[in-house]
Amino acid sequence: MAKGQDDHLWALAYAERAALAEDLSGLTADQWGHDTLCGQWDVEEVVAHLTAAASLNRWRWMRSMLGARVRVDVHNQRRMIEHRGATPAETLDRFRAVIGSTTATSAHTPAYLGQVVVHAQDIRQPLALPRTPSVDALTPVADFFAIRNFTVPSKTTSSGLRLRADDGSFVAGTGLLVTGSTLALVMSMAGRAPYVDELDGPGVPTLRQRIQSASV
Repeated sequence: MAKGQDDHLWALAYAERAALAEDLSGLTADQWGHDTLCGQWDVEEVVAHLTAAASLNRWRWMRSMLGARVRVDVHNQRRMIEHRGATPAETLDRFRAVIGSTTATSAHTPAYLGQVVVHAQDIRQPLALPRTPSVDALTPVADFFAIRNFTVPSKTTSSGLRLRADDGSFVAGTGLLVTGSTLALVMSMAGRAPYVDELDGPGVPTLRQRIQSASV
């Protein structure tokens, strides 16, 4: 990836982290412990996970994965606990400290931008927080998700479908059509079932079934 494009993607990631930090600053104690769309993790745990992700370079990631015997869930849980503070306020302070971080385990910058935008919505959607990532930030994530399985099996989930955003330039794939907002398409490719209900087209039942099957 050209350096200019990479810098642009990191700038988008900084902006999305900052926007999430602003949303988090107004949460109550109950909201910090609220369920999210990210498995069994609550809001504070997802924030700590984002901090961990922005703090691990390739070598630290490799050591952690080897220590976890290549069990991703074990690695993620250990690093989340490491970066969670004694209080939600401390957890938020730690997240704010990595807003401008470019630390990553690989050169797949769209994936790390995607991690921020997906986990931000994992938090916002259950709390009914109104802010959404910008279409500028979502489009490169959608493009990446459609062609590669990385942290989520997004390519597998969308294989054989034609995805088309109705609020931006994203379009990918061939097959039964699925249309909707770029956000709903990104979150659906990431396996977040509630967002499938925001999509239209003959390919929606196929997409829904794949996400349901993957979550069993």
